Amino acid sequence: MKRIDYQIISNLIEEGSRVLDLGCGSGELLSQLTEEKKVVGEGVEIDDEKIQECFKKGLVVHHGNIDEGLPDYPGNSFDYVILSQTLQVTHNPLLVVNEMLRVGKQAIVSFPNFGHYAMRLQLMVYGRMPVTKAFPYQWYDTPNIRHTTIKDFKAFCEQNDFQIQEITYLKDFGSKISPLLINWRARLAIAVLIKGDTAGMRVKR
Repeated sequence: MKRIDYQIISNLIEEGSRVLDLGCGSGELLSQLTEEKKVVGEGVEIDDEKIQECFKKGLVVHHGNIDEGLPDYPGNSFDYVILSQTLQVTHNPLLVVNEMLRVGKQAIVSFPNFGHYAMRLQLMVYGRMPVTKAFPYQWYDTPNIRHTTIKDFKAFCEQNDFQIQEITYLKDFGSKISPLLINWRARLAIAVLIKGDTAGMRVKR
């Protein structure tokens, strides 16, 4: 069964597009995009074992640390640059998103919502760092270093002139939900960004 977040990302991408997948892991999303949308795709990954898995799938993937930018890629090299559930493990998210919008016409960013009610309840009731489906690690072994909420992400975009063209919210990684009380209810958000270049642009609410 295909992951719904991957399917939503696939639906956002036009057939035959040039796509760069940052932190692509073992290549599941890139493989799906290649099969479904016939994209001309590449990936960037830091884990050598995952890169080898990508090679076995016939994918073009380069070893790289996205926190150091994307110096090997000229501006507007891609139609879409994807960061799928990787924002929370980056050391320099502002640099990463700026680089995404330098080399790509659009950026697609998905991230788990630390403001979800299950996270808040665990902190309030038990006084311990939450462990949930979206954040399945203990505090001492988690790769996540940037715990952001949907409100935080929207403020981050507005402050840095990133325009949100479209945003989708998911409940339990299995279904879309309406934006009502979204910072409480959504476990995952998927945003399409472009670089704002006119005065008065505002983040889509």
